[in-house]
Amino acid sequence: MENFTAYNPVKVHFGKGVTDNLGATALQYGKKALLMYGKGSTVKHGYYDRIKKQLVDNNIDLAEYSGIKSNPVYEDVEAAIALARKEQVDFIVALGGGSVIDSAKIVSLCVQENLNPWHVMIRQQKPQKSMPLLTVLTLAATGTEMNAAAVLQNHKTGQKVGHVNPLAYPKHSFLDPEFTYSVPKNYTAYGIVDMIAHALEAYFGQGVSRLTDKFIISIIQEAMHFGPLVLKEPENYEYRANVMWTGTTALNGMTNWGKKYGDWGVHALGHELSLQFDVPHGASLSIAYPAWMKLQIEKAGNRIAALGQALWGDSDLRATIRNFENFFESIESPVRLQQAGIDVDKRENIIQGLNDNQASGFVYPLIDEERQRVVDFMYEGAL
Repeated sequence: MENFTAYNPVKVHFGKGVTDNLGATALQYGKKALLMYGKGSTVKHGYYDRIKKQLVDNNIDLAEYSGIKSNPVYEDVEAAIALARKEQVDFIVALGGGSVIDSAKIVSLCVQENLNPWHVMIRQQKPQKSMPLLTVLTLAATGTEMNAAAVLQNHKTGQKVGHVNPLAYPKHSFLDPEFTYSVPKNYTAYGIVDMIAHALEAYFGQGVSRLTDKFIISIIQEAMHFGPLVLKEPENYEYRANVMWTGTTALNGMTNWGKKYGDWGVHALGHELSLQFDVPHGASLSIAYPAWMKLQIEKAGNRIAALGQALWGDSDLRATIRNFENFFESIESPVRLQQAGIDVDKRENIIQGLNDNQASGFVYPLIDEERQRVVDFMYEGAL
């Protein structure tokens, strides 16, 4: 077992009606907020009105930045930073899923020292302080509501990268499962894939921690149990609650305790698909993970076998991979590039992008020839 430090300062408010205390909580951080949200669903389903009322009723002035895309982009973050500085806000409230919250995290890191968000993402600038951030989650998927990580893509540089900074932890996160009732079936499914992928990145990490592996297995089992149920009954509170909490625990730090780090190579593969083709993040991972496992049969065979035994009582490697594919397909998330509308004529573009960005993992590094092979596995049956 590796040495580790267990630290998570986020105060999570979980359950029905918890946002009723948002305004009173926000008051301790100032009198003016930047409210960041997405492209319309939060307004359509009334979440925006509820959160705005909480803030206004507590005499908190608002500046608003809306229209955050499902794959967060540099331009939105840059514009939100400029707005926050112009309006001299005291804190940020992020209402949305992973893209909104990740964007707000980067704004929080940059606004007080007027840093360039991309320079922060690629570690050319190091923030020394951050603006307080409160989050209201509307999509169970990324776990960003209880961690210090954010991702951002930059089409000018051709990159999608992640950044982890302890200053990016939200102060408070409000998780009301009812706020996820309106999530469409496909994005609910992609969120389930995302939380499973987060657990797997830790599972294939560096270090041996039996108890942590049991946490990881339990998270995957919960996602696979409640995922199909919530897709059939999207307004079942207990199903939504269990899916929401599973997504949070999949990336709040506990799956790394006793490990040195996760691998994260599959996320690097998925980021390229999102960057080039705007594939939803979870959909990119249901395509990339089985392909990556096929690539790693020799190097990670023992880990894959143990995973299959724990989840399905079958340690056969290829059966384990097929079982993951079968599950992803059962919730209508793609497992081949062509299922995401990416035909084989894009094969060379994908390989080139992966090589240019040196997509790789921390535990299982990838070379050019392996990146080509994994793309071919993503197209399996079409080549």
